[in-house]
Amino acid sequence: MNGFLARSIQAGVVACGLLGLGIAPATAAKDSLTLAMPLEPPHLDPTTGAAAAIDEVVYANIFEGLTRIDSAGAVQPALAKSWEVSDDGLVYTFTLQSGVRFHDGTSFEAADVKFSLDRAMAEDSTNAQKGLFESIASVETPDADTVVITLKQPAGNLLFNLGWGDAVIVAPESAANNKTNPVGTGPFAFERWVKGDRVEMVRNGNYWGTPAKLARATIKIIPDPAAATAAMLAGDIDAYANFPAPEALAQFEADPRFKVVIGSTEGETILAINNARGPLSDLRVRRALAHAVDRQAVIDGAMFGYGTPIGTHFAPHHPAYVDLTGSYPYDPEKAKALLAEAGYGDGLSLSLKLPPPSYARRGGEIVAAQLAAVGVATEISQVEWAQWLEQVFRGTDYDLTIVSHTEPMDIGIYGRETYYFNYQDDDFKALMAKLNATVDESARYGLLAEAQEKLAADSVNVFLFQLAKHGVWNKDIVGLWENSPVQANDLTAVSWQ
Repeated sequence: MNGFLARSIQAGVVACGLLGLGIAPATAAKDSLTLAMPLEPPHLDPTTGAAAAIDEVVYANIFEGLTRIDSAGAVQPALAKSWEVSDDGLVYTFTLQSGVRFHDGTSFEAADVKFSLDRAMAEDSTNAQKGLFESIASVETPDADTVVITLKQPAGNLLFNLGWGDAVIVAPESAANNKTNPVGTGPFAFERWVKGDRVEMVRNGNYWGTPAKLARATIKIIPDPAAATAAMLAGDIDAYANFPAPEALAQFEADPRFKVVIGSTEGETILAINNARGPLSDLRVRRALAHAVDRQAVIDGAMFGYGTPIGTHFAPHHPAYVDLTGSYPYDPEKAKALLAEAGYGDGLSLSLKLPPPSYARRGGEIVAAQLAAVGVATEISQVEWAQWLEQVFRGTDYDLTIVSHTEPMDIGIYGRETYYFNYQDDDFKALMAKLNATVDESARYGLLAEAQEKLAADSVNVFLFQLAKHGVWNKDIVGLWENSPVQANDLTAVSWQ
């Protein structure tokens, strides 16, 4: 008998004997994961880009900040292990973790924090959320383990702001190359980026904190809903944390191999309006658009019923939320009357630019049909994400667009001097200034309620729905976030059971 065959037969007999005794032969625990997401990031530096896809790859995995936001939306220590706040709320003293190194071996210390924050606040900063740092007057480093941040006025949201992806700490030695070769302090180190396909990362063997349970993680880019469904069913991917095909969720719920988790996000999905563009500068026209859109029909048609209607730019799960969905009920006749009053009784033509996500493409077709029913014709342009960022977000060359704003607690964007809505209102800016200087929680909630009501009254945008998070993953995976309090696919506690 062939020796190899004989040994194979013998091994099989032994294995059967062990199984007969209730003892299974040892198998290596699975320690790699392939997770998919719909949009490819334009680059991998969260401190110089607005795209949510950047944070969805690198937040908490590769880069870390002084604080971090956990799965419940609470602030936790990160590179700062503790902090103290002065009685007047103006001075925050952070004590840093010890023994931390960046992935390239350089040491992390207070000077890196000062470099990162000064860089974000600089006049020529390209940080997409530069407003997060407006309250900071100075950053000082009395020693290598201590950072002192002094504020211009109290800022009740400072610790939360420092947990954003835009506030992660980078090193001066590697910051210039982070777009293509991200170097952070996190539990995973960047390995390679295969453009148009995947980003690969490996466990950081020198991590200062609790090591990642996974040895490897791959994030695949699969934007097409049908392709995502096929890849999941075939086992080509293990998880899809924001599954783009809600119509297929029932199929996965019926399949014992998978777990389907419907969570919440910070994603206010809106029909964004260029408030400075021609007829759209007229409040009556904007209100007409709001009355022309049937939110529930958009949710049912584009999201297969997954989503919560909203009437302003605020997440319904937040305790300060005000339900303003009744401000502009679906009323096509009211919409027509407002358009006629504004001088557009004979019709109006607007552009509608739609980025790649299915909520935008599918929702855009439904919204366009609803607007057409009241005499508003739309010229639809389907644009790629890079085009959307260039034309709409930075260039404000658009009339209407559909997008989900997934940044946490981002109502302050309406008070910025320059933002793609082109909404300029001194009263709202004053509200935001007062909010930023208020620490008391109940007082902050009151101001947030006023801000929500102001945005609804001014009909700045057509507020559609809060994006649900559709999670589909292998039933044996544990540790993935069910909700999305920030833009993240946090893999730091993920494992196979």
